[in-house]
Amino acid sequence: MKSHISNSAVSFLILLLLATNLVESCKPSGRIRGKKPPPGECNQENYSDCCKKGKFYKTYKCSPKVTGHTKAVLTLNSFEKGGDGGGPSECDNQYHSDNTPVVALSTGWFNKMQRCLQNITLYGNGRSVNAMVVDECDSTAGCDADHDYQPPCPNNIVDASKAVWKALKVPKSDWGELDIYWSEACKPSGKIRGRNPPPGECNPEYSDCCKEGELYTTYKCSPRVSGRTNAVLTLNSFEKGGDGGAPSECDEDYHSDDTPVVALSTGWFNHMHRCFLNITIYGNGRRVNAMVVDECDSTAGCDSDHGYQPPCPNNIVDASKAVWKALKVPKSDWGELDIYWSEA
Repeated sequence: MKSHISNSAVSFLILLLLATNLVESCKPSGRIRGKKPPPGECNQENYSDCCKKGKFYKTYKCSPKVTGHTKAVLTLNSFEKGGDGGGPSECDNQYHSDNTPVVALSTGWFNKMQRCLQNITLYGNGRSVNAMVVDECDSTAGCDADHDYQPPCPNNIVDASKAVWKALKVPKSDWGELDIYWSEACKPSGKIRGRNPPPGECNPEYSDCCKEGELYTTYKCSPRVSGRTNAVLTLNSFEKGGDGGAPSECDEDYHSDDTPVVALSTGWFNHMHRCFLNITIYGNGRRVNAMVVDECDSTAGCDSDHGYQPPCPNNIVDASKAVWKALKVPKSDWGELDIYWSEA
């Protein structure tokens, strides 16, 4: 009799293989054999390990996938001259004070210097702190003079200055290793200088107009989207002649004040990828669904293309009157409201 496997069993095996592949997506790239450091050649100032003769150490060219909640192990390092960090930081060829919140990332996360000088937000011990990426914690090599005879870095390390540990208020007796998670912070992309609008060129119905000489911050990003994304609700008219200006970017059309529609800050608008999606807005103890039809531009402003209005902050849901009515906010309070939103 021929043996056979049911379709359901085949499907299960395929799913199992896929799941295994996902779990093992970052596998060791090799291993190196340790050798005993020459006298005085391994600095153990901040709990750093020194290579042991004959021991095998795994190397990695990758790190776990970066998400909005990337799990990691926080370790302690000195980026000062003479510290256990060794030479100057790779990103800027400079040393950094122990009082400055800076970090080195495992090779995969360092991503060939692509995260150099970016801010990341670290969450641990019930607190958070922003720190700048200035160096690589090398996961591909170690146990030699170039790496101060320390082993290769594991692939899930955020190696941090004392300032980071202090900001997280970890007792000094517990410094060394801490389970944390981190996300990429959204930092300003630049500034633009305001100028007074020509007469009649800025509609202040519900909006600010640029002021001569004032500097306005721009952003290419927005805070991470989660199931509960904090935002500020603002008021806009998407009708022809309203302070929204031109037709909505998603459909090149105008929309009635009685229709629940919104514009999102540039990062959340995400190159039109959220066009026509419904989001659920929670505020004033109520909620309402609204459709994304436009961008609230966080990258530019104070010119004719933007009705001489400033750049949008990076955390705005700019909503029609219908949204404010649905949330039952008293009309006297329309303007700004702390909310959170999720994709419907």
